[in-house]
Amino acid sequence: MRELSAEARLHLYARALSRQTRASVHHAAMYSAFAVIAAIVFGTLSVHPF
Repeated sequence: MRELSAEARLHLYARALSRQTRASVHHAAMYSAFAVIAAIVFGTLSVHPF
């Protein structure tokens, strides 16, 4: 197996880090969307119109 140069290793590390960051941002967006939906549903159920 051939050795990778430092620049190639850095590039692979940066791509992996970018992929992880993109995945965590996606998860945070999904969780916040569910939180907003739950807050709206809970807010509408807790209002007593009469």
